[in-house]
Amino acid sequence: MTRACILGCAGQALTVEEIALYRDAQPWGFILFKRNIDTPDQTRALIEQMRETVGRADAPVLIDQEGGRVRRLRPPHWPDYPPAQAFSQATNDPMTARELARLGGRLIAHDLKALGINVDCAPVLDVPQPGAHDIIGDRAFGQDVVSIAQLGRAQAEGLMAGGVLPVIKHIPGHGRAMADSHHDLPVVTAKLQQLEEVDFATFRANSDMPAAMTAHIVYAAIDKAKPATQSRKVMRVIRKDIGFGGLIMTDDLSMKALGGDFESRARDSIAAGCDVVLHCNGVMDEMKGVIAGAGELKGEGKRRAAAALGRIVRDPEPLDVDWARARFAEYFDGVVARAGPAVGEA
Repeated sequence: MTRACILGCAGQALTVEEIALYRDAQPWGFILFKRNIDTPDQTRALIEQMRETVGRADAPVLIDQEGGRVRRLRPPHWPDYPPAQAFSQATNDPMTARELARLGGRLIAHDLKALGINVDCAPVLDVPQPGAHDIIGDRAFGQDVVSIAQLGRAQAEGLMAGGVLPVIKHIPGHGRAMADSHHDLPVVTAKLQQLEEVDFATFRANSDMPAAMTAHIVYAAIDKAKPATQSRKVMRVIRKDIGFGGLIMTDDLSMKALGGDFESRARDSIAAGCDVVLHCNGVMDEMKGVIAGAGELKGEGKRRAAAALGRIVRDPEPLDVDWARARFAEYFDGVVARAGPAVGEA
């Protein structure tokens, strides 16, 4: 039985206790953070170890490799990539910006596939608003719906061309949040029409993508009581209004925006309509609660999970890596990628 959860681990190799837990629980997938990564050989060995515990060579292994503040793979072993905002600033030509966003996604996929990572939690499709918390900031591809939708799609297409599954985030939109959901529960009070025209629009334009990550945000115009991750009302909007038919995974359940114990966090998210839940920090007792609350991956969730994995191409689009990096450097050589405090570095 496969469980409807994605789990992290504590260090750079699995402990005996983690191996036993994963073998028994059979999580759908795993996620890596900076704490889990040292060298390419060590990272590949950890990924192989993870997949061995569940007996699935294609088990999803996720990472957040956006570029800028959110990147788990870093020099000296891996190249830096600029934040999403840099693509719209690099050129006045929208077509060139789209070419560069796709090329960036393709290069990131090249880095990830060499390690065995097959899912990237990117692109960010949030539309930042004036005065909002800077948790999104330069992680957004621009300030307007059209450029964000187009450049986000380009990055996602580059990832898919390289054999890596993109996860669009944070559906249905994090750009109005006045707080960082890693630490507090944001409440968005915008009217539904505003949300429809701006926040939801980038996700609607990319509703054919294979997977999406939720926002731990209360949208008062839809549900005054529950954050999107745990709101049936918001999930109905995502499925019906935005029209997203792919796999929906939660943002990290260990973020402080959510309350309650970890079993109830997972159970409430699945009950609301999420297909799988994500837990990142590798804390053993928390993972046990998440496993209990997530339950079996079955029904429509199982179907959507299989459909998402089915979109991972086995033979990536050919890439002249030296040419691609040289082309990229024409616009981004010397870019200072770390423009602010790192996000979710654990």
